Amino acid sequence: MALSDADVQKQIKHMMAFIEQEANEKAEEIDAKAEEEFNIEKGRLVQQQRLKIMEYYEKKEKQVELQKKIQSSNMLNQARLKVLKVREDHVRSVLDEARRRLGEVTKNPTEYRVVLQKLIVQALYQTMEAKVILRCRQVDLALVNEVLPPSVEQYKANIGKDVVISVDTENFLPPDTCGGVELIALNGRVKVPNTLESRLELISQQLVPEIRNALFGTNPNRKFTD
Repeated sequence: MALSDADVQKQIKHMMAFIEQEANEKAEEIDAKAEEEFNIEKGRLVQQQRLKIMEYYEKKEKQVELQKKIQSSNMLNQARLKVLKVREDHVRSVLDEARRRLGEVTKNPTEYRVVLQKLIVQALYQTMEAKVILRCRQVDLALVNEVLPPSVEQYKANIGKDVVISVDTENFLPPDTCGGVELIALNGRVKVPNTLESRLELISQQLVPEIRNALFGTNPNRKFTD
């Protein structure tokens, strides 16, 4: 039975509607899949950037923390250095006060005469030469000439050797020296300073740790005391 034109048109429309429906469904499926893939990719990119941001700020935080530690360490070291400087200045002031009091010894001729003789004999023990030159302050010249003979006799009695001492009357010790003498032997190759300052310096090297302990107490971090 032959189809009429109306039937053909109807079937064509039916086929077109079916094709259009399938096309729409396919388009919706593609849209849905594209939307899903878009959301997945968007989530991946967002997570990736979030991790990068977190990593960046974690790195920054570590840098800031490290900088804080470095600054704290520097400030602590500076504070320690300031404390040490103040302590050393205080120790130095104690030694300066000791030096000032040493100068007062020379104001008492009787006491200074005994000290001067001991200083001369001690210097002779260090030179152990037969001929020496003695230098002193110009203000001590008369007192030195006075104690020189007993000093030589004491040296000879203890050592059993003679010594000739020439007092240098052209080159004196500086006037701001506290007192004492300097012996020269072997044409200037040997010099033995035995002034009150040199004795103080020698003693202070041994006593500075004790002075620190007396002023500031024992350092708990010090393992050795020698």
